[in-house]
Amino acid sequence: MIIDRYHPVNLFELVPKLRLEMEPELAALDHLLDDDVLLQRVKADLARRYPNTLTCGRHSTPVEVLLRMLVVKRLYHFSYQQTEHFVSDSLVLRQFCRLYLEPAPDDTTLIRWAALIGPQTLEQLNEHVVALAQSLKVTRGRKLRTDGTVVETNIHHPTDSSLLNDGVRVLSRLLRRAKASLSQEVREAKAMFRDRSRSAKRLAHQIGEATRRRGEAAQVACQASYLRLLAVAQASLRQAEGVREGLVLAGSSGSQGLLRVLDCFLPKLKQVIAQTRRRVLAGEAVPAGEKLVSLFEPHTCIIRRGKAGRPTEFGRKVWLDEVEGGIISRYQVLAGNPADERQVAPSLAQHQRLFGHPPYLFTGDRGTHLAKNERAAQEAGVKRVALPQPGAKTPQRQQYERQGWFRRALRFRAGVEGRISVLKRRGYLGRCRDHGEVGFGRWVGWGVLTANLSTIARAVAVR
Repeated sequence: MIIDRYHPVNLFELVPKLRLEMEPELAALDHLLDDDVLLQRVKADLARRYPNTLTCGRHSTPVEVLLRMLVVKRLYHFSYQQTEHFVSDSLVLRQFCRLYLEPAPDDTTLIRWAALIGPQTLEQLNEHVVALAQSLKVTRGRKLRTDGTVVETNIHHPTDSSLLNDGVRVLSRLLRRAKASLSQEVREAKAMFRDRSRSAKRLAHQIGEATRRRGEAAQVACQASYLRLLAVAQASLRQAEGVREGLVLAGSSGSQGLLRVLDCFLPKLKQVIAQTRRRVLAGEAVPAGEKLVSLFEPHTCIIRRGKAGRPTEFGRKVWLDEVEGGIISRYQVLAGNPADERQVAPSLAQHQRLFGHPPYLFTGDRGTHLAKNERAAQEAGVKRVALPQPGAKTPQRQQYERQGWFRRALRFRAGVEGRISVLKRRGYLGRCRDHGEVGFGRWVGWGVLTANLSTIARAVAVR
């Protein structure tokens, strides 16, 4: 049964000689999280675990403890294991998480409960935090700057050979697990359960060595190794399809889970084989939208941004709106790599909804410039729109962009680059550790929410 909180105990009063106290920012954050709206919205998601989880069963870890431990995890860039360890070991963190003298929940318990909190709930929580920042006069929503960044998924650098090797390795592991669920006659068919992972690994290594060499001989060797690796992958695919038919006939409860995993990976390996044939054997340029770059994080996109140090990134593009005071008022995980100019209208609409008025100043980088975007912003009530025009400019446009307020607006816009850098360096928007598209949205949501709470707490503590 879900409970809200433990009976309060002041640990600092139990050991007065230690003179324990929270640092100012953590104390301000403790006060911010003492909010029943945040608690009830998280509780509504946790209640979805079982039909009667709100009324029946033994008492669970309280919602207040879970919420605060998840904030601590992202605040200090901990793993789940580190969160359990440091919260259990620190009297200050025990008091902050309202854990008191109770045992800290296991890292696996945290993982299970955290997986129930959806990205939509985190978006609603962030809107509530933005309203909280407005009520505390951390921001008034008069200035709005916007920009996009890429949050990487936790995958290795994708190559056709490594993807084929991954597919063979996963299918070989699944076939070993499926052997126990099949009949004796099927288990005795050795060819059906042959492990081809070593062959695939060796061929992938040969391809990697061949691609480092130059010349026609290296290309011929690489092509030959790819043909052999494709044959190995096709053979593993045929084995898995045969085992799948046996699992369907077996119909046991243990085989259902294996069937679901096989049905998940078989189409992905087929897609990898098809795209490898198109690119390597036919010499065809496969569009980025048709490529699969990971068997385990299939939602990963290929995002070409043209940066000198990292021209291509693998992850998801995230759009951020920031108002003065360092508060991120809106974030959105985008599909693919859409043009920046499409995000202007949603940014202005969300700002109007959250603050009840348009921003006095709106600015973005050159990718957001369009004449219709400037007109739309002005029609929405924005007094000053600073969207620099790329390319050659007319004398009138040059004169417009040389005005003092326009230059000051561009200096204000440059601050969002620093904000993104801080979010990544502190781990709020670092490489995603959660799995799947829903997990990715949860990772970004917790990062933005924790960053906003930290910014508000810091501003209140300074006062």
